[in-house]
Amino acid sequence: KMNFMSSVLYATLKYLVIKVATLIRHHPQHLSTKSPPRRMVFSFKGRLEEPVSSLGWLPFSSGNMYSGEMRRWSWNFNAGRLSSGSLSMASARLLAGVPQQDKSEYLEMLMVWFFFKYLTVGLSSVRRKKENYLLSTLYSIFSQSSEKELADMVVVVLLADFDLQFVQETLRSIMEKFSSRLSQGQLLVIHVDEEHYPPLTGLKRNFNDAPDRVTFRSKQNMDYAHLVHFCANLSRYYLMLEDDVSCSKGFLSAIRGHIHSLGSSPWTSLEFSKLGYIGKLYHSSDLLQLGHFLYIFYQEMPCDFLMSHFRTLLMQDKPIRFRPSLFQHMGTYSSFQSVYNKLKDEDFDVDPGHNPAADVYTDIGVYNHHLPQQAYENGPENQFFWGKSPIKEGNFFLVAFHEPVVVSRILIQTGKDGNDMLVSADVELGETVTKGATGTKCTGSHTVGSLREGQFEQQDMQRTLKSPVLCLNIRVTATQSNWVIIKGIQVWTVKENKNEQVVVAFHR
Repeated sequence: KMNFMSSVLYATLKYLVIKVATLIRHHPQHLSTKSPPRRMVFSFKGRLEEPVSSLGWLPFSSGNMYSGEMRRWSWNFNAGRLSSGSLSMASARLLAGVPQQDKSEYLEMLMVWFFFKYLTVGLSSVRRKKENYLLSTLYSIFSQSSEKELADMVVVVLLADFDLQFVQETLRSIMEKFSSRLSQGQLLVIHVDEEHYPPLTGLKRNFNDAPDRVTFRSKQNMDYAHLVHFCANLSRYYLMLEDDVSCSKGFLSAIRGHIHSLGSSPWTSLEFSKLGYIGKLYHSSDLLQLGHFLYIFYQEMPCDFLMSHFRTLLMQDKPIRFRPSLFQHMGTYSSFQSVYNKLKDEDFDVDPGHNPAADVYTDIGVYNHHLPQQAYENGPENQFFWGKSPIKEGNFFLVAFHEPVVVSRILIQTGKDGNDMLVSADVELGETVTKGATGTKCTGSHTVGSLREGQFEQQDMQRTLKSPVLCLNIRVTATQSNWVIIKGIQVWTVKENKNEQVVVAFHR
C-alpha cells in the first residue's frame, strides 16, 4: 500500500513540474500585480458585494451573485506596435452566476488541471432587430448535455451590447429560465462597459467593407477579446460558440473523445463545425495570447480570419476538423443589420454517438495510410479508408463487433467530392464472425439493402431484425475501375434491456 501511495505521489509531483514548465513556456513573462508602462493588462473584477454603479438597476439577488472580488490576473505582454502603447485596463463585470474560487498565486493555476472544469463554453450576444436566439442556444447547450457532463462544464455569456436596457432585459430572462444553472456555477453572465473598448469608428476599410460593417466586425473582435480573457482560468479547454446555434447530444463527451484520440500530437485549435468561428476549441493556456492578438488586429479583418492566422502563427498549418459537426447554425437573421442568413452545416448530426467497439477488415488494397479502421473512428476529416483499384465483385469491407448488438439504423457514406464512390454493393448484417485461411468472414448474414449513388441509410431496423448481430458487411456486387473511399459508417444500436435508443456512431 505504501509503495502504491509513493508511486501516486511521485507521479503527481512529476505532473506538476511538467505543467509548471508548460505554463512558463507558453507565458514566459512574469505575473505582476501592478501595471508598469507599456504592458498589456487585462483585469476582470466581480465586485458584486454591492451593485455596480452603472448597472445598479440589475436584478441581483444574493443567491446569484459572487460575493467578493475575482482576483485580477495581470500578465505582461509586449505592446508591440500599438499606437497607444498599451491597452487600458478592462473590467468584465460578473452580472450573475457563482464562479469557482479564483487562485491568487501563479503556482495555484495548476489546480485548473485537477479541480477546475474541463470545458468552458463562451459566447457573446448583442441585440438583434428581428429575432433573438440566445435563450434557445443556452437551452440547447444544457438540454443536450447530461448532468455528469454539465458538472465538468461552465458556460460564459458576454452580454456585449452597449444598450443597458437590453442587458437588463436579457439578464432577467436568463435568471428566470436558468436559475439553477447559475446557482450551480454552470452559467456565468458578464458585461463590459463601452468605455473599455478602443475606437470603433473611423477605422481602416480593409476588404472595401462599408464603415458600418467595419465597426460591427471590429467591435465583435473586441467582444471576443474580453470574453476569452475572462475565461482564461476557468477550465482546461475553451470552446467558442455563437449565440444562435444548436448542439448535438453529448457534445462534451464527443469533444473529450476527439482530444483523447489525438494523444500527444500538438494542436492549437480543433474545429467541430465548418461555419465561421462556431465550434472552435482552444487550450485555455492560449486564451490570453488569443485575446491579445484579437485586440492588436481588431480593426484589420473579421474574427474568423484572425483566428485562422492565430492558429498558423502557433505552428498549426492546417485546420483539424472533425465530422460529424457538433454544432449547427440556427439563426435566420444575422446580428449585423438583421440580414437574412441561411448558412447551414450539412455535416451536422443532432444525435451522434460513438461506434460500438469493433475490428475492421477488408480484402481491398489499401492506399498509403488510409487504413480500414479509419472508416470506423471519430477522427479528423482527412482520415478515411481509401482502397485501390481494381475493386472486384465479391470484395468486402467488414466491421466485426466485439459484442452482439441490436442495430436500429445504419448510415454509410462513400466517395469524396463526387469521386471514388463505391458504385455497387450490398449491406449485410451477420450473426457470426469466422476466421480461417481465407480470412475473416461475416456469416449467417441478412441483406438489408444496397448502396445508391455511393450512399446507404436505413432506419428502424430493429423492427424487422430483432436479434443481435456480430458483424456488418459491405459486399461489392460489381467490378469497378475507380478507387473507392469509404468516408463514413454510422451505426445506431438499441440496448436489449431498455426501450430507449442509444446512438453509437462512426463517421468521418
